[in-house]
Amino acid sequence: MLELIFFVIFIISFGGVLLILARKIPVLSTLPRNGASGIKKHRIILDAEDKIKDILVSFKKQILLHKFLSWVKCMTLKAEVEIDHILHSIRRKAQQVDKDIKNQK
Repeated sequence: MLELIFFVIFIISFGGVLLILARKIPVLSTLPRNGASGIKKHRIILDAEDKIKDILVSFKKQILLHKFLSWVKCMTLKAEVEIDHILHSIRRKAQQVDKDIKNQK
């Protein structure tokens, strides 16, 4: 008997939900499908959202890592050039010393 009462309450509740849903379907169909409401966002909020999206895109594309690695590459090349100049001057001095030693003999 108790199960019958619960079953009747369930059927009435389910019917009420279907009735409410049937009455609201025309209103629901007029809403935009992408979830946006008709409220306009303030310009500051839109600018902030755009900046955040740009930052996220730069992280996805690894732009900051690319810039850092390019800078490291440039600094390495500059250091190599400086070392090359120093080595050439040391070699020239060594050759000059060798010439001076040969000339003294």
